[in-house]
Amino acid sequence: MEASIPEQRIVEAAAVLPEIGGVTGWAGLRWAGGVWFDGRAPDGRPRDVDLATCYEDVRDRPGMQVCQERLPPSELVDHEGVRTTLPVRSLFFVLRRAPDLRTAVIAADMAAYSDLVSLDEAWTYAMAHPGWTGVPQARQALLLAAENSWSPRETALRLVWTLDAGMDEPLCNCPVFDLAGRLIGVPDLIDPESGLCGEYDGAVHLVGPQRARDLRRLDHLRDHGLEPVVVLADDMADRERVVRRLLAGDERARRTPAAERRWTLDPPPWWKPTHTVALRRALAAEDAARLLAHRRRTAA
Repeated sequence: MEASIPEQRIVEAAAVLPEIGGVTGWAGLRWAGGVWFDGRAPDGRPRDVDLATCYEDVRDRPGMQVCQERLPPSELVDHEGVRTTLPVRSLFFVLRRAPDLRTAVIAADMAAYSDLVSLDEAWTYAMAHPGWTGVPQARQALLLAAENSWSPRETALRLVWTLDAGMDEPLCNCPVFDLAGRLIGVPDLIDPESGLCGEYDGAVHLVGPQRARDLRRLDHLRDHGLEPVVVLADDMADRERVVRRLLAGDERARRTPAAERRWTLDPPPWWKPTHTVALRRALAAEDAARLLAHRRRTAA
């Protein structure tokens, strides 16, 4: 099975499915359009493709694992030649079996990122299946999840912000405007009261023209009384260091005089919001193609 191409692994695993069975977990979400579900563990190794079935005579094979749980046919869907479980069930599988809570929250955020499952839909499903293994973790993850995180690293930073630093839940990718209604920027995270902004910069942000654009963007935020704190990939290995930087930034932000805060989160009439799954699903096709193009690309 070709480990480097998740779609090929999914197709090969689906070929062994019985009459009532479907690809589930990360692979079900990937096949449904979840760009951040690449089928790789943190160390880069390929994850097994998970198959859901109620038949006991289906066995694990190299590269695939079989889960035997109740599976009504109504929770199966055929999509482009592959039978999968409904996205909400695929996500429920991931949340229950994630190795830790933070990994589960990231999965919930990324399912919402691709508009596969809203948090309301996921919560309704979780509440309807109270006795299944791993449900407490699934429910706790959904309580911490958000529908407008744009990457797993952004979610990880948000969890350091809330769980480790103990600060109030920030807004994710919320547009910030000047007092004349012009867009200042869209920080990864922002405290709507203090103006503290959290920015996660991956490798693409560290070199070339992108770095220069990022620095100008940070200056633009500061010029309007916002307080950005930039966190890099290496920083995330030391949560305590990130906590210290966030708390110091929050203190600076709260010392900023009101007269210097020339920003607002109230959008002007021309702005079209896309911060929830429901809003994104409701977009006309033309608006969706224009506003959500970045969500359709394969995640880097």
